Amino acid sequence: MTSYTVHYDARCPDDTRRGLIFQGQLFVYSPRPSTLAFIEFARELIREAFAPLDPQTAQYHLAVEQYAEILGKLKPSFIHHPESKRHLQQILTELGCDPDKTYFDVPKLRSSTSDNYLTTGIAYAWHPHRDTWYSAPLCQINWWIPIWEIRADNAMAFHPQYWHRPVQNNSAVYNYYEWNLKYRGPHVATLTKHDPRPLPRATEPLDLDQQVRLIVPPGGIILFSAAQMHSSVPNTSGKTRWSIDFRTVHVDDVAAKRGAPHTDEACTGTTMRDYLRVTDLTHVPDDLVALYDDGTVERGRALYEPTQAR
Repeated sequence: MTSYTVHYDARCPDDTRRGLIFQGQLFVYSPRPSTLAFIEFARELIREAFAPLDPQTAQYHLAVEQYAEILGKLKPSFIHHPESKRHLQQILTELGCDPDKTYFDVPKLRSSTSDNYLTTGIAYAWHPHRDTWYSAPLCQINWWIPIWEIRADNAMAFHPQYWHRPVQNNSAVYNYYEWNLKYRGPHVATLTKHDPRPLPRATEPLDLDQQVRLIVPPGGIILFSAAQMHSSVPNTSGKTRWSIDFRTVHVDDVAAKRGAPHTDEACTGTTMRDYLRVTDLTHVPDDLVALYDDGTVERGRALYEPTQAR
């Protein structure tokens, strides 16, 4: 039987918290002023995009192609909105992260529609995976926040039995620089029936009967390691689930190459250039990025810029 620990509203310092997350433990925090302000900002953008429809049930009133077209405009506008970065700065400071040493990537707006309405492309329904199969460093910490109420039948699932257990997977097909060049951009919203992108996954059957579903209120936060196996629960709730996620690294962990244990990752490239420092939005210094680079940058684009999208 795999053991795991979930910490609720822990008051430990960020250094301690990161160390426990690197051991596979999960952290949950109640809603707080900074997260409530962020989800209200997200709600305003979502409601405006789907007006006059309710964003949680709009899928029942729109053709899939029309729905995906709305997401294709909404999600990038949220991701790259200056207010989104400002909200992240406030959240990370309120949660005790050192703003001089903590770096974040831009927040992603996620939608999980009900009953297989749209599960590809811009609303991809995530199979069990580790973010470290997608070139994330072992020191990355994931933050996940629901925007509206979630339930057990539309939440996110963790599979902690695979924390120390390698699984056969095809992450060797994934190069982050090639992904930036070929598989990001507005065309993703057109993938409404089939998703041909090289998305790493397990190539052996997984035992998913053991799983943890953490149900937090809107504005609550779940923190977990990029190496933690997790997936989208098949949504049968009758409502679209909306959430925000983003990732952080601490520069001391980056420099020391400290983080979760390496298990079964075979991808190439690194996301290390994506992170922005909380204080001034500068990137991780080049000498630290070099510790994670593997000489494959010529295969694509080192840093994705929306204006360069093909």
